[in-house]
Amino acid sequence: MFPKPRHLGPAYAAQFSHPSVIAAYHLRPPYPADLFDVLDRLIVDTPRAVLDLGTGTGEIARRLISRVDRVDAIDPSAGMLAKARQLPRGDHPQITWIHAPAEAATLREPYALVTVGASLHWMDWDIVLPRIHEVLSANGMLAIIDSHELPVPWEQPLRQLVERFSTNREYQPYDLIEELEQRWLFQRRGHQTTAPVPFTQSVADYMESFHARNGFSRDRMNPEAASAFDRHLGQLVRPHTSSGMVTLRVVGTVTWGTPGTPRGS
Repeated sequence: MFPKPRHLGPAYAAQFSHPSVIAAYHLRPPYPADLFDVLDRLIVDTPRAVLDLGTGTGEIARRLISRVDRVDAIDPSAGMLAKARQLPRGDHPQITWIHAPAEAATLREPYALVTVGASLHWMDWDIVLPRIHEVLSANGMLAIIDSHELPVPWEQPLRQLVERFSTNREYQPYDLIEELEQRWLFQRRGHQTTAPVPFTQSVADYMESFHARNGFSRDRMNPEAASAFDRHLGQLVRPHTSSGMVTLRVVGTVTWGTPGTPRGS
């Protein structure tokens, strides 16, 4: 069996329970609206029940609830779920917030759709993917969701800055879908990328958004290193701003398919 990349280990996943990460998480660019149209079309069974794994502050659950019958939203961080409840539609009666790891949470099957955004890479794939296989309805799908910003004029020096200051010194580039497919844990059925949409925020918010990302938790970084990172990042981005605002172009992706079990299990 292929070993899981070391930079996706539990010690790095734990940073998403840090108070500083939770406080800054809302500053990350939101998913494009078109992405939720894609998710809507993937649901063909009734009831239109959705399981959202690694929900974090619940963006997928909160934005999808108006289109479905119910959402069970699961996360191992009590702090993330507390924040989710305070955000728009976080008090919706058909969202059930569940504090538990995806590997062990009590589930109310069947689900017509299982969603997971920017968190599946932290989970134990050999446990979670077979669990999803068991709880999907007859035509249910697993939707693996991601988003990214299109290249910016300061892209290359930004990459160098991230490599210099990230606390995740074991990071190596990888492709999540390929990692799952080579383990026989996922068979993709389709993929869609949304059109890019603009997202504008202040320079201060853009800089702070990095501290809600892998390797940049303020709770984990040396304070002097965090300050130096912010200073250098500000120097990179300010020449490309207008009235103190940064505009990014954000693209969403959905890869859907059916989960399986490890070969030989």
